[in-house]
Amino acid sequence: MSAATLPFGREQIESILPHRPPFLLIDEVLELTPGIGAVARKHVREDEWYLAGHFPGRPVMPGVLIVEALAQTGAVAVLSEEANRGRLALFAGIDDCRFKRIVEPGDTLELRCDLEKVRGPVGRGKAEARVGKQLACRATLTFAVER
Repeated sequence: MSAATLPFGREQIESILPHRPPFLLIDEVLELTPGIGAVARKHVREDEWYLAGHFPGRPVMPGVLIVEALAQTGAVAVLSEEANRGRLALFAGIDDCRFKRIVEPGDTLELRCDLEKVRGPVGRGKAEARVGKQLACRATLTFAVER
């Protein structure tokens, strides 16, 4: 995928990732270097399926879904490589995960995942989610590409 096609939205994301709504948690990809990293965006809307129960009267995006959105961002970088097209990237680990800010309706998450080390089908990436300049979450994500 060339830089000229960026940014791109759901249709192109769905051509790379196997995730589908309601579990596709990124809205657009802003930057992409296959096999190296990606930057994506998630607009947290008031009508998100998970907010009705998390929490009634005080809607907050669950931390696990922020981490999943980060993983999907990393998966775009991994699965956009020609050798990995059509495969699944699965979690193999989540390390050093910290939540620094509540994410609520109206927030826009900027999600970044930079791949650090890839050996065969297993790799690690440093990931962070920000709302504006504020860090919301950071983690080191380990993945395995299903062969």
